[in-house]
Amino acid sequence: SGAIIAANPGLLAFLIPQPTLQISTGAASRSTGEFSFAISGVDPNEVYATAGKLFGAFMGQTGKIFLPMAMGGVSSDMYLQTPQLQIQILRDQAASYGISPTRIENLLRNAYSQNYVYLIKRPTNQYQVILETKDSDRSEPENLDLLYIKSDDGSRTVPLSAVAKWNSTLGPQSISHLNQFTSVTFSFNLMPGVPLGTATDFIEKTAAQIVPSTMRSEFQGEALTFKNTVRDLTVLLFLAVFVMYVILGILYESYLHPITVLSSLPVALVGGLATLLIFHQEASLYAYIGMFMLMGIVKKNGIMIVDFAIQRVAQGQTAEQAIHDASMDRFRPIMMTTMAAIMGAIPIAAGFGADGASRIPLGLVIVGGLIVAQIITLYITPAIYLYLELFQEKVLDRFSFTRNVRTHPGMGTGDMSMHPASPSPGGG
Repeated sequence: SGAIIAANPGLLAFLIPQPTLQISTGAASRSTGEFSFAISGVDPNEVYATAGKLFGAFMGQTGKIFLPMAMGGVSSDMYLQTPQLQIQILRDQAASYGISPTRIENLLRNAYSQNYVYLIKRPTNQYQVILETKDSDRSEPENLDLLYIKSDDGSRTVPLSAVAKWNSTLGPQSISHLNQFTSVTFSFNLMPGVPLGTATDFIEKTAAQIVPSTMRSEFQGEALTFKNTVRDLTVLLFLAVFVMYVILGILYESYLHPITVLSSLPVALVGGLATLLIFHQEASLYAYIGMFMLMGIVKKNGIMIVDFAIQRVAQGQTAEQAIHDASMDRFRPIMMTTMAAIMGAIPIAAGFGADGASRIPLGLVIVGGLIVAQIITLYITPAIYLYLELFQEKVLDRFSFTRNVRTHPGMGTGDMSMHPASPSPGGG
């Protein structure tokens, strides 16, 4: 339908989706494209020349990264074919007639700007007095010859052509500014299935080759928000893991067992990202939200096993027996909660509901991550627990700062486990 609309000469048609989750920053308009990229500089001619080169490079990727031109793939706010009339004040001639440049500017403003010069107030209404020339006397550039201007002292009247000259040119329809510098903003829409990260990487590499060092280039609107969001969410993931480690360390009074709980997180995240790759889905903002949910669900499974085992060790059981009992007794609740989370995320992964296609990455991350983490961590988490218990006893308990306040009966099933109060040969 977009191609049919755009087939009309002189008409630009843009089909823009309106998703449920929108990031509106006010920095760029969505009327011509979903994402924006801007260049700016001091010299307008250099800005427009660079913008033309960039536009040609972007057009070479239409149908690959960007939508075709007929569908509003790439556009810009640079229109340099607008007829303009440049008026140059002849200051020396004006000074000889006693006419100041300000007086010439006021004459042109009063003749053509259609601004009101006075406000007539009445008890029931008010009226704006607008001073302007007739429409028939301001339709052609030659109509400027009809204007006359008085000198500053009012002693003489001369035609405008005596103190100014003008010529017709082609120029920009409007001059956009970014941070007070002349700018050109490109708007683009992506081909279906093309991630935003692919487009931003291409644009950055192209801009690095074409945009000179005297100019600035940067994303605007949702594209800029996307880049900042991805960077901030990556940092937030690491901060979340660190906070979880600190809280678990306080609860367990251990430096190592929080690692046992968190050891399943990398496996789960890799499983979630691999699922996105298999189903050809992009790592969108919804996918990052799914990663945070996945971290909480997987961490809960580790807590159920480790917490149970630590309590049994404190009661005098060996580490092997404690983690075995924990794995057996907690298997059912772990599977129940995991299956409940998977079944709840399957409709999201299938794209059901209004605007369900945009939330598919969220469901895929949860389902794929839970399946991979569940299969692996049920076998790996007990092993990691035993190795870290051994490391705690043989190494960390030798130092007062890292010594675990809990009693470690031992890793074996010999005399040490039968008599937990007896001194350990290794000093544990």
